[in-house]
Amino acid sequence: MPRVPAPDVVPDAVRSAIRRAHETQPTLNAFVSIVEDAPATVSGEPPLRGLPIALKDDVGGAGEVTGWGGRAFTTAEAADDPFLAATRRAGMVPIGRTTLPELAAFGVTDSAAHGVTRNPLALGHTPGGSSGGSAAAVAAGVVELATASDGAGSIRIPAACCGLPGFKPTTGTVPGSGGWRGLATPGCLTRDLALAASFYDAVGSFGTSLRAALDVEPGRLRVGVAVDPLPVAPPQRLDPYVAGAVRVVADRLAAAGHRVVPVRMRPDRAQAAALAVVTRMLRGLADAAAGADHPERLEPRIRDLVRAGSLIPESVVAAAQAHGRRLGDRLLDQLDDVDVLLTPTMRGTAPLVDRWGSPERNGLLTLTAMGRFYGHTPLYNHTGQPAVTLPVDTGAALPAAVQLAAAPGRDALLMSVAGQVQAALTV
Repeated sequence: MPRVPAPDVVPDAVRSAIRRAHETQPTLNAFVSIVEDAPATVSGEPPLRGLPIALKDDVGGAGEVTGWGGRAFTTAEAADDPFLAATRRAGMVPIGRTTLPELAAFGVTDSAAHGVTRNPLALGHTPGGSSGGSAAAVAAGVVELATASDGAGSIRIPAACCGLPGFKPTTGTVPGSGGWRGLATPGCLTRDLALAASFYDAVGSFGTSLRAALDVEPGRLRVGVAVDPLPVAPPQRLDPYVAGAVRVVADRLAAAGHRVVPVRMRPDRAQAAALAVVTRMLRGLADAAAGADHPERLEPRIRDLVRAGSLIPESVVAAAQAHGRRLGDRLLDQLDDVDVLLTPTMRGTAPLVDRWGSPERNGLLTLTAMGRFYGHTPLYNHTGQPAVTLPVDTGAALPAAVQLAAAPGRDALLMSVAGQVQAALTV
């Protein structure tokens, strides 16, 4: 288990996190809001008692406005949403709300409402998105753990940008899963995969302990290596450092006794999956915008996406969801009957903060341009599979990252493989 503050230092641990949040805010802009007063005590002996936590501003809290990165939502929530309720039961103490792009729509964290969030590893670069504020807060040491959510890569992309591990669980294993027409699931970002595993054990339902699985050898597996992203847009050339990271991890897995084979998704199947992902995402954004108190305040790029999503018929969305369920059940069988997939996480390292322009830019053009860079992550939202990104030191100025994915429900196996890879990379 991760280190948990003792009962007599719980308030100090939280106050220290609040102080660090204020100290880093002028440089990173990772927070929408920071609490001023730490609670005096945490009752009972829950598994993560007194651990300070930063909340991505898509988590509903009683009496608080969930801003979703913008100014369009102004009504306070009547109660904690199921995900936040689970974190409170586990004993964690919120110290503030972190930034995200409006409606969690993009792979960078900037907004007309809150400005640009920066990567603590290199301030001219983005911490990714949409959980960029959470990633920046964790990477800067403000908190050990922050909530995140992942509808097309929004745990894994910020983790990759900031040199963190990032684990997206099987859809439905954590309370609150199902946003964006079933693409999204809540989760967390940490510097320590062991703490992430303990968090998921505390708030989710996996049938077996992920923390225990992290230290278990997974046995000999068949590992498929896939370097082609989902064709949501013509992909950018793969950065040599990222290609090198994939080779390093493939070699480590082979040295551990796994059979490592190249695999490729059939082009017609990949195109069908890409279309289904975009369908669900656009309609999900339209659904989210429908709940805005002031839709006229939405950013221009968001309004573009909402208009497109609102034109998609329910029958088309239902067909896309059914496609994802079917594909999740058989994807690894189709890819040469592998147990685990190894891919890049992104086509390069963390992009510059202004690479894709501003909130005034056309939303469909922005999303398409990002799809060229971030095309490796959305498939596993569509299929509901667990996926994890791990940083790899290749000598680049910023961390490179690889992604591993397993079959739906095999979160423990994936955590075991991730632990094995991490151990091999530290030798």
